[in-house]
Amino acid sequence: MKPPREGTAQKSVGIWIRVSTEDQARGESPEHHEKRARHYAEAKGWKVREVYDLSGVSGKTVIEHAEAKRMLQDIRQGHITGLIFSKLARLARNTRELLDFSDIFRDCGADLISLQEAIDTTSPAGRLFYTMIAAMAQWEREEIAERVAVSVPVRAKLGKPLGGQAPFGYQWVDKKLVLDPAEAPIRKLMYELFLEHRRKKTVARILNERGYRTRNGSAFSDTTIVRLLQDPTAKGVRRANYTMTTNSKKAWTLKPKSEWVLSEVAPVVSEQVWSQVNAILDERAKGRGKPAKKPVHLFAGLAYCVCGEKMYVPSNTPKYICYECRNKIAIVDLEGIFHEQLKNFFFSPDEIAAYLRKADERMKEKEDLLHTLDLERKNNTREMDRLYHLYMDDGISKDAFSGKYRSLEEREKQIGEELPSLQAELDLVKIYYLSSEEIITEAKDLYSRWPSLNRGEKRNIVEQITERIVIGKDDVDIALNYLPSSAPLNDDGLATRPQGFMAATSWKRAG
Repeated sequence: MKPPREGTAQKSVGIWIRVSTEDQARGESPEHHEKRARHYAEAKGWKVREVYDLSGVSGKTVIEHAEAKRMLQDIRQGHITGLIFSKLARLARNTRELLDFSDIFRDCGADLISLQEAIDTTSPAGRLFYTMIAAMAQWEREEIAERVAVSVPVRAKLGKPLGGQAPFGYQWVDKKLVLDPAEAPIRKLMYELFLEHRRKKTVARILNERGYRTRNGSAFSDTTIVRLLQDPTAKGVRRANYTMTTNSKKAWTLKPKSEWVLSEVAPVVSEQVWSQVNAILDERAKGRGKPAKKPVHLFAGLAYCVCGEKMYVPSNTPKYICYECRNKIAIVDLEGIFHEQLKNFFFSPDEIAAYLRKADERMKEKEDLLHTLDLERKNNTREMDRLYHLYMDDGISKDAFSGKYRSLEEREKQIGEELPSLQAELDLVKIYYLSSEEIITEAKDLYSRWPSLNRGEKRNIVEQITERIVIGKDDVDIALNYLPSSAPLNDDGLATRPQGFMAATSWKRAG
Protein backbone atom coordinates (compact mmCIF):
# COMPACT_ATOMS: atom_id res chain seq x y z
CA MET A 1 0.00 0.00 0.00
CA LYS A 2 1.29 3.47 -0.90
CA PRO A 3 2.03 5.93 1.91
CA PRO A 4 -0.53 8.76 1.92
CA ARG A 5 0.40 11.97 0.09
CA GLU A 6 0.92 14.87 2.43
CA GLY A 7 -1.39 17.19 0.51
CA THR A 8 -1.15 20.62 2.03
CA ALA A 9 0.98 19.38 4.91
CA GLN A 10 4.65 20.24 4.86
CA LYS A 11 6.47 17.94 2.43
CA SER A 12 9.45 15.96 3.75
CA VAL A 13 12.30 15.58 1.29
CA GLY A 14 15.84 14.35 1.06
CA ILE A 15 18.81 15.86 -0.73
CA TRP A 16 20.92 13.69 -3.02
CA ILE A 17 24.55 14.74 -3.51
CA ARG A 18 26.85 13.00 -5.97
CA VAL A 19 29.75 15.14 -7.13
CA SER A 20 32.63 13.50 -8.98
CA THR A 21 36.24 14.38 -8.23
CA GLU A 22 36.41 16.15 -11.62
CA ASP A 23 33.39 18.26 -10.68
CA GLN A 24 35.00 19.16 -7.38
CA ALA A 25 38.15 20.20 -9.20
CA ARG A 26 35.99 22.61 -11.20
CA GLY A 27 34.65 24.13 -7.99
CA GLU A 28 31.37 22.19 -7.76
CA SER A 29 31.75 21.15 -4.15
CA PRO A 30 29.27 18.91 -2.29
CA GLU A 31 28.55 21.83 0.03
CA HIS A 32 27.60 23.95 -2.96
CA HIS A 33 25.07 21.38 -4.19
CA GLU A 34 23.60 20.91 -0.72
CA LYS A 35 23.09 24.63 -0.17
CA ARG A 36 21.45 24.92 -3.57
CA ALA A 37 18.96 22.14 -2.75
CA ARG A 38 18.23 23.52 0.73
CA HIS A 39 17.44 26.95 -0.68
CA TYR A 40 15.08 25.32 -3.19
CA ALA A 41 13.30 23.30 -0.46
CA GLU A 42 12.95 26.40 1.71
CA ALA A 43 11.44 28.32 -1.16
CA LYS A 44 8.87 25.52 -1.69
CA GLY A 45 8.09 25.29 2.00
CA TRP A 46 9.46 21.73 2.27
CA LYS A 47 11.34 20.21 5.21
CA VAL A 48 14.71 18.61 4.55
CA ARG A 49 14.92 15.45 6.65
CA GLU A 50 17.92 13.63 5.15
CA VAL A 51 21.05 14.24 3.08
CA TYR A 52 22.45 11.34 1.03
CA ASP A 53 26.11 12.03 0.26
CA LEU A 54 27.79 10.02 -2.53
CA SER A 55 30.60 12.46 -3.27
CA GLY A 56 33.25 10.92 -5.51
CA VAL A 57 31.10 7.87 -6.41
CA SER A 58 30.90 6.98 -10.10
CA GLY A 59 27.49 7.43 -11.71
CA LYS A 60 27.84 4.31 -13.83
CA THR A 61 26.01 2.28 -11.17
CA VAL A 62 24.82 3.64 -7.82
CA ILE A 63 21.66 1.73 -6.92
CA GLU A 64 23.60 -0.79 -4.81
CA HIS A 65 25.53 1.87 -2.92
CA ALA A 66 24.81 2.01 0.85
CA GLU A 67 23.52 5.60 0.65
CA ALA A 68 21.23 4.72 -2.26
CA LYS A 69 19.80 1.79 -0.31
CA ARG A 70 19.21 4.03 2.72
CA MET A 71 17.43 6.57 0.53
CA LEU A 72 15.17 3.94 -1.05
CA GLN A 73 14.32 2.52 2.35
CA ASP A 74 13.33 6.02 3.55
CA ILE A 75 11.12 6.40 0.44
CA ARG A 76 9.41 3.05 0.99
CA GLN A 77 8.80 3.80 4.67
CA GLY A 78 7.42 7.26 3.91
CA HIS A 79 10.16 8.99 5.89
CA ILE A 80 10.64 11.25 2.87
CA THR A 81 8.27 11.78 -0.09
CA GLY A 82 10.63 13.52 -2.48
CA LEU A 83 14.28 13.68 -3.48
CA ILE A 84 16.03 16.82 -4.66
CA PHE A 85 19.17 16.70 -6.79
CA SER A 86 20.96 19.21 -8.98
CA LYS A 87 20.50 17.35 -12.28
CA LEU A 88 19.77 13.87 -13.63
CA ALA A 89 23.40 13.10 -14.35
CA ARG A 90 24.08 13.58 -10.63
CA LEU A 91 21.44 11.01 -9.66
CA ALA A 92 22.79 8.32 -12.02
CA ARG A 93 24.09 8.07 -15.57
CA ASN A 94 22.82 4.57 -16.23
CA THR A 95 19.46 4.75 -18.04
CA ARG A 96 18.20 1.52 -16.50
CA GLU A 97 18.94 2.73 -12.97
CA LEU A 98 17.34 6.10 -13.59
CA LEU A 99 14.16 4.39 -14.78
CA ASP A 100 14.27 2.00 -11.82
CA PHE A 101 14.50 4.96 -9.45
CA SER A 102 11.54 6.56 -11.21
CA ASP A 103 9.43 3.38 -10.94
CA ILE A 104 10.16 2.99 -7.21
CA PHE A 105 9.33 6.63 -6.51
CA ARG A 106 6.10 6.45 -8.52
CA ASP A 107 5.01 3.23 -6.75
CA CYS A 108 5.68 4.85 -3.37
CA GLY A 109 3.90 8.08 -4.32
CA ALA A 110 7.12 10.10 -4.05
CA ASP A 111 8.62 12.70 -6.34
CA LEU A 112 11.94 13.15 -8.09
CA ILE A 113 12.97 16.80 -8.34
CA SER A 114 15.74 17.69 -10.76
CA LEU A 115 16.63 21.35 -10.33
CA GLN A 116 18.40 21.88 -13.63
CA GLU A 117 15.86 20.05 -15.82
CA ALA A 118 12.83 21.14 -13.68
CA ILE A 119 11.37 17.62 -13.87
CA ASP A 120 8.31 16.51 -11.87
CA THR A 121 7.84 12.77 -12.34
CA THR A 122 4.25 12.78 -11.04
CA SER A 123 2.93 13.99 -14.41
CA PRO A 124 2.91 12.05 -17.74
CA ALA A 125 4.80 14.86 -19.42
CA GLY A 126 7.41 14.77 -16.66
CA ARG A 127 7.75 10.99 -17.04
CA LEU A 128 8.29 11.27 -20.81
CA PHE A 129 10.78 14.09 -20.45
CA TYR A 130 12.57 12.22 -17.68
CA THR A 131 13.02 9.16 -19.96
CA MET A 132 14.40 11.31 -22.75
CA ILE A 133 16.87 13.11 -20.48
CA ALA A 134 17.96 9.82 -18.92
CA ALA A 135 18.80 8.44 -22.36
CA MET A 136 20.83 11.58 -23.09
CA ALA A 137 22.76 11.12 -19.83
CA GLN A 138 23.64 7.55 -20.84
CA TRP A 139 24.72 8.74 -24.27
CA GLU A 140 26.90 11.41 -22.67
CA ARG A 141 28.61 8.84 -20.46
CA GLU A 142 29.40 6.62 -23.43
CA GLU A 143 30.74 9.58 -25.37
CA ILE A 144 33.04 10.52 -22.48
CA ALA A 145 34.20 6.92 -22.11
CA GLU A 146 35.01 6.75 -25.83
CA ARG A 147 36.95 10.02 -25.71
CA VAL A 148 38.89 8.82 -22.68
CA ALA A 149 39.67 5.49 -24.38
CA VAL A 150 41.04 7.29 -27.43
CA SER A 151 43.19 9.59 -25.28
CA VAL A 152 44.71 6.81 -23.16
CA PRO A 153 47.39 5.65 -25.66
CA VAL A 154 48.37 9.25 -26.36
CA ARG A 155 48.74 10.07 -22.67
CA ALA A 156 50.61 6.82 -22.11
CA LYS A 157 53.13 7.59 -24.87
CA LEU A 158 53.72 10.99 -23.27
CA GLY A 159 54.45 9.24 -19.97
CA LYS A 160 51.53 10.92 -18.21
CA PRO A 161 49.51 9.25 -15.43
CA LEU A 162 46.39 7.37 -16.55
CA GLY A 163 44.71 7.27 -13.15
CA GLY A 164 45.29 5.02 -10.19
CA GLN A 165 48.24 4.84 -7.84
CA ALA A 166 51.86 4.65 -8.86
CA PRO A 167 53.40 1.15 -8.51
CA PHE A 168 54.93 0.36 -5.12
CA GLY A 169 58.41 1.89 -5.06
CA TYR A 170 57.37 4.83 -7.25
CA GLN A 171 55.43 8.07 -6.97
CA TRP A 172 54.00 10.66 -9.34
CA VAL A 173 55.85 13.98 -9.14
CA ASP A 174 54.84 16.71 -11.59
CA LYS A 175 53.07 14.04 -13.68
CA LYS A 176 56.27 12.01 -13.95
CA LEU A 177 56.84 8.55 -12.48
CA VAL A 178 59.90 8.70 -10.22
CA LEU A 179 61.38 6.53 -7.48
CA ASP A 180 59.81 6.82 -4.04
CA PRO A 181 62.73 7.24 -1.58
CA ALA A 182 60.85 5.38 1.16
CA GLU A 183 59.42 2.48 -0.88
CA ALA A 184 62.08 1.86 -3.55
CA PRO A 185 64.63 0.34 -1.10
CA ILE A 186 61.96 -2.08 0.16
CA ARG A 187 61.05 -3.18 -3.35
CA LYS A 188 64.73 -3.72 -4.18
CA LEU A 189 65.06 -5.78 -1.02
CA MET A 190 62.28 -8.08 -2.29
CA TYR A 191 64.44 -9.09 -5.26
CA GLU A 192 67.50 -9.67 -3.08
CA LEU A 193 65.54 -11.81 -0.63
CA PHE A 194 63.93 -13.84 -3.41
CA LEU A 195 67.26 -14.57 -5.08
CA GLU A 196 68.59 -15.67 -1.69
CA HIS A 197 65.65 -17.81 -0.57
CA ARG A 198 63.73 -18.47 -3.82
CA ARG A 199 60.41 -18.62 -1.98
CA LYS A 200 57.73 -15.96 -2.23
CA LYS A 201 56.20 -16.84 1.14
CA THR A 202 59.61 -16.57 2.79
CA VAL A 203 60.15 -13.12 1.28
CA ALA A 204 56.74 -11.97 2.54
CA ARG A 205 57.41 -13.38 6.00
CA ILE A 206 60.83 -11.75 6.31
CA LEU A 207 59.53 -8.35 5.18
CA ASN A 208 56.64 -8.54 7.65
CA GLU A 209 58.89 -9.66 10.49
CA ARG A 210 61.20 -6.73 9.82
CA GLY A 211 58.26 -4.35 10.16
CA TYR A 212 57.81 -3.40 6.51
CA ARG A 213 54.27 -2.88 5.23
CA THR A 214 52.45 -2.19 1.98
CA ARG A 215 51.41 1.33 1.08
CA ASN A 216 48.07 0.95 2.88
CA GLY A 217 49.69 -0.45 6.01
CA SER A 218 48.82 -4.11 5.37
CA ALA A 219 51.19 -7.03 5.77
CA PHE A 220 52.84 -8.31 2.60
CA SER A 221 51.32 -11.46 1.10
CA ASP A 222 52.97 -13.93 -1.26
CA THR A 223 50.52 -12.80 -3.96
CA THR A 224 51.64 -9.19 -3.58
CA ILE A 225 55.28 -10.25 -3.66
CA VAL A 226 54.85 -12.15 -6.95
CA ARG A 227 52.92 -9.28 -8.54
CA LEU A 228 55.65 -6.78 -7.63
CA LEU A 229 58.47 -9.12 -8.68
CA GLN A 230 56.85 -9.66 -12.10
CA ASP A 231 56.06 -6.00 -12.72
CA PRO A 232 58.63 -4.78 -15.31
CA THR A 233 58.49 -1.26 -13.91
CA ALA A 234 61.16 -2.37 -11.43
CA LYS A 235 63.67 -2.89 -14.27
CA GLY A 236 62.81 0.49 -15.79
CA VAL A 237 60.03 -0.43 -18.23
CA ARG A 238 56.62 1.04 -17.50
CA ARG A 239 53.65 -0.63 -19.22
CA ALA A 240 50.53 1.39 -20.02
CA ASN A 241 47.35 0.76 -21.99
CA TYR A 242 47.89 -2.99 -21.66
CA THR A 243 44.66 -4.09 -19.92
CA MET A 244 40.94 -3.72 -20.55
CA THR A 245 37.82 -4.39 -18.51
CA THR A 246 35.80 -7.36 -19.72
CA ASN A 247 32.58 -7.09 -17.71
CA SER A 248 30.61 -5.08 -15.17
CA LYS A 249 32.48 -6.79 -12.31
CA LYS A 250 35.64 -4.99 -13.42
CA ALA A 251 37.47 -8.18 -14.36
CA TRP A 252 40.28 -7.37 -16.74
CA THR A 253 42.36 -9.05 -19.40
CA LEU A 254 45.49 -8.19 -21.35
CA LYS A 255 45.23 -6.27 -24.59
CA PRO A 256 47.21 -7.37 -27.66
CA LYS A 257 50.88 -6.47 -27.22
CA SER A 258 50.66 -4.26 -30.30
CA GLU A 259 48.52 -1.84 -28.25
CA TRP A 260 50.83 -1.71 -25.24
CA VAL A 261 52.71 1.51 -24.59
CA LEU A 262 56.15 1.06 -23.04
CA SER A 263 58.20 3.91 -21.60
CA GLU A 264 61.44 4.20 -19.68
CA VAL A 265 61.51 5.03 -15.96
CA ALA A 266 64.19 4.89 -13.30
CA PRO A 267 64.85 1.20 -12.46
CA VAL A 268 64.78 -0.25 -8.95
CA VAL A 269 66.97 -3.21 -9.95
CA SER A 270 69.05 -4.10 -12.96
CA GLU A 271 67.49 -5.93 -15.89
CA GLN A 272 69.76 -8.88 -15.12
CA VAL A 273 68.42 -9.21 -11.57
CA TRP A 274 64.82 -8.82 -12.75
CA SER A 275 65.33 -11.50 -15.41
CA GLN A 276 66.92 -13.90 -12.93
CA VAL A 277 64.00 -13.56 -10.54
CA ASN A 278 61.38 -13.95 -13.24
CA ALA A 279 63.12 -16.95 -14.79
CA ILE A 280 62.75 -18.67 -11.42
CA LEU A 281 59.09 -17.64 -11.17
CA ASP A 282 58.41 -18.86 -14.71
CA GLU A 283 59.89 -22.26 -13.94
CA ARG A 284 57.82 -22.51 -10.77
CA ALA A 285 54.70 -21.70 -12.76
CA LYS A 286 55.46 -24.66 -15.02
CA GLY A 287 55.70 -26.93 -12.00
CA ARG A 288 59.41 -27.58 -12.42
CA GLY A 289 60.82 -25.01 -10.08
CA LYS A 290 60.42 -26.35 -6.56
CA PRO A 291 63.58 -25.84 -4.47
CA ALA A 292 65.89 -28.78 -5.07
CA LYS A 293 68.00 -30.63 -2.56
CA LYS A 294 71.31 -29.07 -1.60
CA PRO A 295 73.84 -29.79 -4.38
CA VAL A 296 76.73 -32.05 -3.42
CA HIS A 297 79.25 -30.85 -6.00
CA LEU A 298 80.80 -27.38 -5.88
CA PHE A 299 79.46 -26.17 -9.22
CA ALA A 300 76.16 -28.09 -9.42
CA GLY A 301 73.48 -25.80 -10.87
CA LEU A 302 76.11 -23.28 -12.03
CA ALA A 303 78.00 -25.30 -14.66
CA TYR A 304 76.63 -25.00 -18.22
CA CYS A 305 77.79 -26.51 -21.48
CA VAL A 306 78.55 -24.16 -24.34
CA CYS A 307 75.47 -25.62 -26.07
CA GLY A 308 73.30 -24.09 -23.32
CA GLU A 309 72.43 -27.22 -21.33
CA LYS A 310 73.32 -27.71 -17.67
CA MET A 311 76.12 -30.12 -16.86
CA TYR A 312 75.78 -32.79 -14.20
CA VAL A 313 77.97 -35.27 -12.34
CA PRO A 314 76.44 -38.74 -12.73
CA SER A 315 76.85 -41.25 -9.90
CA ASN A 316 80.33 -42.78 -9.64
CA THR A 317 81.63 -40.48 -12.39
CA PRO A 318 84.49 -37.98 -11.73
CA LYS A 319 83.32 -35.58 -14.46
CA TYR A 320 80.72 -32.91 -15.25
CA ILE A 321 78.86 -34.14 -18.33
CA CYS A 322 76.44 -32.52 -20.79
CA TYR A 323 73.75 -35.06 -21.65
CA GLU A 324 72.95 -33.21 -24.89
CA CYS A 325 76.31 -33.07 -26.66
CA ARG A 326 78.39 -35.26 -24.32
CA ASN A 327 80.84 -32.46 -23.56
CA LYS A 328 82.69 -33.20 -20.31
CA ILE A 329 85.30 -31.91 -17.89
CA ALA A 330 86.94 -33.59 -14.90
CA ILE A 331 85.78 -32.39 -11.46
CA VAL A 332 89.36 -31.91 -10.29
CA ASP A 333 90.22 -29.87 -13.41
CA LEU A 334 87.26 -27.51 -13.00
CA GLU A 335 88.01 -26.95 -9.32
CA GLY A 336 91.65 -26.23 -10.16
CA ILE A 337 90.65 -23.73 -12.85
CA PHE A 338 88.24 -21.99 -10.46
CA HIS A 339 90.91 -21.71 -7.75
CA GLU A 340 93.45 -20.24 -10.14
CA GLN A 341 90.89 -17.80 -11.51
CA LEU A 342 90.28 -16.48 -7.99
CA LYS A 343 93.84 -15.13 -7.94
CA ASN A 344 93.58 -13.46 -11.34
CA PHE A 345 90.17 -12.12 -10.53
CA PHE A 346 90.83 -10.65 -7.09
CA PHE A 347 94.07 -8.91 -7.89
CA SER A 348 92.80 -6.74 -10.77
CA PRO A 349 93.06 -3.01 -9.82
CA ASP A 350 90.22 -2.13 -12.18
CA GLU A 351 87.94 -4.70 -10.59
CA ILE A 352 88.83 -3.45 -7.12
CA ALA A 353 87.93 0.11 -8.12
CA ALA A 354 84.62 -1.12 -9.56
CA TYR A 355 84.00 -3.08 -6.38
CA LEU A 356 84.47 0.00 -4.24
CA ARG A 357 81.95 1.89 -6.34
CA LYS A 358 79.50 -0.92 -5.81
CA ALA A 359 80.31 -0.82 -2.11
CA ASP A 360 79.22 2.82 -1.99
CA GLU A 361 75.95 1.87 -3.66
CA ARG A 362 75.45 -0.98 -1.20
CA MET A 363 75.97 1.35 1.75
CA LYS A 364 73.50 3.82 0.27
CA GLU A 365 70.92 1.06 -0.08
CA LYS A 366 71.35 0.02 3.54
CA GLU A 367 71.14 3.65 4.70
CA ASP A 368 67.94 4.13 2.70
CA LEU A 369 66.42 1.02 4.25
CA LEU A 370 67.45 2.20 7.69
CA HIS A 371 65.90 5.62 7.05
CA THR A 372 62.68 4.03 5.80
CA LEU A 373 62.41 1.79 8.84
CA ASP A 374 63.13 4.70 11.17
CA LEU A 375 60.33 6.73 9.57
CA GLU A 376 58.03 3.73 9.94
CA ARG A 377 58.87 3.55 13.64
CA LYS A 378 58.17 7.25 14.16
CA ASN A 379 54.85 7.01 12.31
CA ASN A 380 53.93 3.95 14.33
CA THR A 381 54.77 5.75 17.58
CA ARG A 382 52.68 8.75 16.60
CA GLU A 383 49.77 6.46 15.78
CA MET A 384 50.09 4.78 19.19
CA ASP A 385 50.08 8.18 20.90
CA ARG A 386 47.09 9.32 18.89
CA LEU A 387 45.17 6.14 19.70
CA TYR A 388 46.02 6.47 23.39
CA HIS A 389 44.76 10.05 23.58
CA LEU A 390 41.64 9.07 21.67
CA TYR A 391 41.00 6.33 24.23
CA MET A 392 41.62 8.68 27.17
CA ASP A 393 39.14 11.15 25.67
CA ASP A 394 36.51 8.38 25.37
CA GLY A 395 36.72 8.60 21.59
CA ILE A 396 37.14 4.85 21.18
CA SER A 397 35.88 1.80 23.07
CA LYS A 398 38.15 -0.30 25.25
CA ASP A 399 37.84 -3.36 22.98
CA ALA A 400 38.57 -1.37 19.83
CA PHE A 401 41.51 0.33 21.52
CA SER A 402 42.91 -2.97 22.77
CA GLY A 403 42.85 -4.62 19.34
CA LYS A 404 44.35 -1.70 17.44
CA TYR A 405 46.94 -0.88 20.10
CA ARG A 406 48.09 -4.52 20.33
CA SER A 407 48.69 -4.55 16.58
CA LEU A 408 50.72 -1.33 16.78
CA GLU A 409 52.71 -2.71 19.71
CA GLU A 410 53.56 -5.80 17.67
CA ARG A 411 54.77 -3.63 14.80
CA GLU A 412 56.79 -1.54 17.25
CA LYS A 413 58.43 -4.70 18.55
CA GLN A 414 59.21 -5.95 15.04
CA ILE A 415 60.71 -2.63 14.02
CA GLY A 416 62.65 -2.45 17.29
CA GLU A 417 64.18 -5.83 16.54
CA GLU A 418 64.96 -5.06 12.92
CA LEU A 419 66.55 -1.62 13.42
CA PRO A 420 69.65 -2.83 15.28
CA SER A 421 69.98 -5.76 12.86
CA LEU A 422 69.87 -3.44 9.86
CA GLN A 423 72.27 -1.03 11.54
CA ALA A 424 74.63 -3.91 12.14
CA GLU A 425 74.49 -4.84 8.45
CA LEU A 426 75.34 -1.26 7.54
CA ASP A 427 78.25 -1.32 9.99
CA LEU A 428 79.55 -4.51 8.40
CA VAL A 429 79.36 -2.97 4.95
CA LYS A 430 81.27 0.11 6.09
CA ILE A 431 83.91 -1.86 7.94
CA TYR A 432 84.70 -4.34 5.18
CA TYR A 433 84.04 -2.35 2.03
CA LEU A 434 85.57 1.07 2.60
CA SER A 435 89.22 0.02 2.52
CA SER A 436 90.77 -1.23 -0.71
CA GLU A 437 93.70 -2.57 1.33
CA GLU A 438 91.26 -4.63 3.39
CA ILE A 439 89.69 -5.98 0.21
CA ILE A 440 93.04 -7.08 -1.23
CA THR A 441 94.11 -8.63 2.08
CA GLU A 442 90.93 -10.63 2.43
CA ALA A 443 91.05 -11.71 -1.22
CA LYS A 444 94.61 -13.01 -0.80
CA ASP A 445 93.55 -14.74 2.38
CA LEU A 446 90.68 -16.52 0.63
CA TYR A 447 92.91 -17.61 -2.26
CA SER A 448 95.64 -18.96 0.01
CA ARG A 449 93.22 -20.73 2.36
CA TRP A 450 91.03 -22.23 -0.36
CA PRO A 451 92.67 -25.71 -0.36
CA SER A 452 92.19 -26.03 3.40
CA LEU A 453 88.49 -25.12 3.43
CA ASN A 454 85.98 -27.93 3.83
CA ARG A 455 83.44 -28.87 1.15
CA GLY A 456 80.55 -26.97 2.73
CA GLU A 457 82.57 -23.77 3.12
CA LYS A 458 83.73 -23.92 -0.50
CA ARG A 459 80.20 -24.51 -1.80
CA ASN A 460 78.88 -21.55 0.22
CA ILE A 461 81.53 -19.28 -1.26
CA VAL A 462 80.92 -20.57 -4.80
CA GLU A 463 77.18 -19.87 -4.46
CA GLN A 464 77.86 -16.34 -3.23
CA ILE A 465 80.36 -15.19 -5.83
CA THR A 466 79.59 -17.27 -8.95
CA GLU A 467 77.05 -16.22 -11.54
CA ARG A 468 77.64 -18.87 -14.22
CA ILE A 469 80.34 -21.20 -15.55
CA VAL A 470 80.27 -22.05 -19.27
CA ILE A 471 82.37 -25.02 -20.34
CA GLY A 472 83.40 -25.21 -23.97
CA LYS A 473 85.39 -27.79 -25.88
CA ASP A 474 88.62 -25.82 -25.47
CA ASP A 475 87.97 -23.20 -22.76
CA VAL A 476 86.06 -22.38 -19.57
CA ASP A 477 84.35 -19.02 -19.00
CA ILE A 478 83.63 -18.05 -15.39
CA ALA A 479 81.33 -15.11 -14.50
CA LEU A 480 81.71 -13.98 -10.90
CA ASN A 481 79.44 -11.67 -8.93
CA TYR A 482 80.74 -8.45 -7.43
CA LEU A 483 78.98 -8.69 -4.09
CA PRO A 484 78.25 -11.56 -1.68
CA SER A 485 75.54 -11.81 0.95
CA SER A 486 76.12 -9.88 4.16
CA ALA A 487 75.11 -12.87 6.29
CA PRO A 488 77.99 -14.96 7.73
CA LEU A 489 78.20 -18.48 6.35
CA ASN A 490 80.61 -20.05 8.83
CA ASP A 491 82.62 -19.35 11.95
CA ASP A 492 85.30 -17.59 9.92
CA GLY A 493 82.74 -15.13 8.55
CA LEU A 494 83.99 -15.57 4.99
CA ALA A 495 80.78 -14.46 3.36
CA THR A 496 80.73 -11.20 5.30
CA ARG A 497 83.99 -10.16 3.69
CA PRO A 498 84.38 -8.89 0.12
CA GLN A 499 85.21 -11.86 -2.08
CA GLY A 500 84.45 -10.87 -5.65
CA PHE A 501 83.57 -8.28 -8.25
CA MET A 502 81.40 -8.64 -11.35
CA ALA A 503 83.65 -10.05 -14.05
CA ALA A 504 83.85 -12.70 -16.72
CA THR A 505 87.13 -14.56 -17.05
CA SER A 506 88.20 -17.23 -19.53
CA TRP A 507 90.54 -20.17 -19.11
CA LYS A 508 91.94 -22.24 -21.94
CA ARG A 509 91.64 -25.97 -21.32
CA ALA A 510 94.71 -28.13 -21.75
CA GLY A 511 94.84 -30.05 -25.04
